Amino acid sequence: MNDAVVEVDDNGYDRPSKSQLKREMEALQQLGVALVELPKDALKRMPMTEDLSDAVHEARRISDHEGRRRQLQYVGRMMRGLTETEVAALRQAMEEHRGVNKAATARLHWIERTREKLLADDEALTAFIRDYPAADPQEGRTLIRNARREQQQAKPPKYFRELFQWIKDVSKQGDDDAEDADHDSGEDREDDEA
Repeated sequence: MNDAVVEVDDNGYDRPSKSQLKREMEALQQLGVALVELPKDALKRMPMTEDLSDAVHEARRISDHEGRRRQLQYVGRMMRGLTETEVAALRQAMEEHRGVNKAATARLHWIERTREKLLADDEALTAFIRDYPAADPQEGRTLIRNARREQQQAKPPKYFRELFQWIKDVSKQGDDDAEDADHDSGEDREDDEA
């Protein structure tokens, strides 16, 4: 990180200011903290050196406040030892993880909204079946009816959850079928061109 090419500024200095160096160190420290806070599965996919990986895993293990703070400082110091390309790769992997998380969260919110529509309006099932023809209408009606009955009788939300899972499965299957159809039509076009 210290290999940065620095131009001479107006005051005649040929190196970054102390403030600039401090800002860069803080940014790396924050990246290190974000690494420590990642879920285990996401942490495994991060492109880290073995030393940095060990330091991050140790920071995750420490529960004492002061010990954890010192370990996070150590992670930051390890981050400062990385090359620019290693830091860029880590930042890109973190951004990809955030994007995947946002997409998954948006999908869950869509499923919840769809479930609420299905419970509120009988016509919503017809529209859902139109969008996802692979869905079994009888199963959908049964789940909706049972979920409504649960809500009226203040029972635990067994069918409410099953309806959520049904929507999730049917929409995923419909999305997969659409991708397959796009892929197949792409192959057909290639055959036509040949």
